[in-house]
Amino acid sequence: MSNLLPCVEIETGSNPTAAVIWLHGLGADGNDFAPIVPELGLPADLAVRFIFPHAPTMPITCNNGYVMRAWYDIVHFDQISRQADVAGVKQSVQYVRDLIADQNAKGIPTSRIILAGFSQGGAIAYTAGLTHSEALAGIVCLSTYLPAEELLSKDSIANNQATPLLAAHGSHDPVVGISLGEKAKQYIADLGVNVTWQTYPIQHSVCLPEIQLIGQFIAQRLA
Repeated sequence: MSNLLPCVEIETGSNPTAAVIWLHGLGADGNDFAPIVPELGLPADLAVRFIFPHAPTMPITCNNGYVMRAWYDIVHFDQISRQADVAGVKQSVQYVRDLIADQNAKGIPTSRIILAGFSQGGAIAYTAGLTHSEALAGIVCLSTYLPAEELLSKDSIANNQATPLLAAHGSHDPVVGISLGEKAKQYIADLGVNVTWQTYPIQHSVCLPEIQLIGQFIAQRLA
């Protein structure tokens, strides 16, 4: 087993039978989304282990080399494109694979695991989720984009092409423009992925109706 990232863990019941691995955005950490667990409105009898890993720290080129928690370096960004460090993307995909394998070893099969992520974490959720070697229960990608389209092909996503994927984006997002989110959604739809797309009149964040939709998706996929 490779080194596991440190994580915040929350269990909604004893002896969880399912897991949600949730990846934070650039410069945040695993504590960022932990408070939303009660707001998801999950059924009381659904015991889920929520895992919020902390990304490693690294200098970010587009932020003048400032060191922060990140899933990969961003060399350049604007409203219509991102230039990501592909080697860093692949490294974070491996971190996710190790986290999934750890849950498998604890008795939770991949078919009972949902991978979620926001912004840069969502970019990894797209990539790690769709290319995983076994089918996941679902994938949730929030306010995000595809960091390296070349890693996603019909062959590489064969095991998760049919996995339900929920993608949501704020229509007023000044950080990751909605055109980036729409481009990602269209790219994976063209590969045959079963993607549900939802927008909200918000900036680079999540809102309560969005959290409730995610809760419904999790409950449905893990019922």
